Amino acid sequence: MDIQLKKRPWYIRYRYYLIAGAIFMAFVIYVITISVGPRKLRIDTESTQVATVESGRFLEYVDVEGLVQPILTIQVNTQEGGSVERIVAEEGTMLTKGDTILVLANPELTRTIDDQRDEYEKQVSSYRENVIEMERKSLSLKQQMLQAIYNQKRLKKNYELAKEEFNMGIKSKAELEVAEDEYNYNTQTAALQLESLRHDSTVTLIRKEMLHSDLERARKKFNRALERQERLIVRAPISGQLSFIKVTPGQQVGTNGNVGEIKVLDQYKIHTSLSEYYIDRITTGLPATILYQGKRYPLKITKVVPEVKDRSFDVDLVFGSEMPENVRVGKSFRVQIELGQPEEAVIIPRGNFYQATGGQWIYKLNEAGDKAYRVPITIGRQNPQQYEITSGLQPGDRIITTGYDQFGEAEVLVIGK
Repeated sequence: MDIQLKKRPWYIRYRYYLIAGAIFMAFVIYVITISVGPRKLRIDTESTQVATVESGRFLEYVDVEGLVQPILTIQVNTQEGGSVERIVAEEGTMLTKGDTILVLANPELTRTIDDQRDEYEKQVSSYRENVIEMERKSLSLKQQMLQAIYNQKRLKKNYELAKEEFNMGIKSKAELEVAEDEYNYNTQTAALQLESLRHDSTVTLIRKEMLHSDLERARKKFNRALERQERLIVRAPISGQLSFIKVTPGQQVGTNGNVGEIKVLDQYKIHTSLSEYYIDRITTGLPATILYQGKRYPLKITKVVPEVKDRSFDVDLVFGSEMPENVRVGKSFRVQIELGQPEEAVIIPRGNFYQATGGQWIYKLNEAGDKAYRVPITIGRQNPQQYEITSGLQPGDRIITTGYDQFGEAEVLVIGK
């Protein structure tokens, strides 16, 4: 007798299909989850740098490279044209104000000086001759005046004697009148001679002044010519180092021609260029420092050139009360120019995240430290070492500051080896 077999349940018969379908559905769900959910990326802890958000004093400053230059550079120019006869000072020589640098020759100027010397000597001789002639004339008039006074006194006595003799009846009235006429005539003559002498003295004085003025003009003209000859010797206008000479012996140089340069080395300045981004914030008087061999030296901005070239502008700084011992022209230093006073702020260290994110977001670690999530942030001020965070982070938060060029568009970083 046959035994009837019991029919197996459908889920037993189709178990392989069900398992395959479940696996397929799990795969679909996984793909959907991956595409819809946050994108994750597993990273190695050694490929990143983690920093802690801090609250501290933030100092905004600019860090640039500056070159040491002399505090003052003077151009040496000629005051008179001529050919270079000889060069006295060599390049690099330390000069004192007034030292001879080079000597020029100008034959035409020499002839002019000789002509003016002759003219001046003629003026001197003419002046002396005229003065002697005027003094001789004055003496002659004085002599004539003395004679007239003498005659007046003599005739006065004769007139007075004639009056007495007339009263005594010795002389006639006609003789008295003759004596009176002679006395009156001589008195008028003496008055005229005195007036002539006074007039001659005034004229002589005026003429002397005119002659003296002519002589003085000739003297000044001659002295100016001598000064031009003295200017053929080019001297140092200030004490310093002769940095270079631009001429050679025999070379023709015009008036106001540049022949060299002197650098004043008793003090130095640092010259640098800044981005035009800071042009509205950089002003004279702003403090700055340089760090050299572990010591900071203070500086101060003394000159800001407002003209922008190649998206930058020039700034000069001078040392304060102290500067490094081995400062030399052409030596470079890193200069930190302060843009304000230190203030309390939320700060993070600089990193390459800024180039990748534009400062719009950053990866912040969770408390366990095994994951990092994108969080939006707002960056305020910055300096070469730090960023100021105005929103998005709090002191104590831990963030990833490097490796952003490898993270792509991942929203979550899974940290582990």
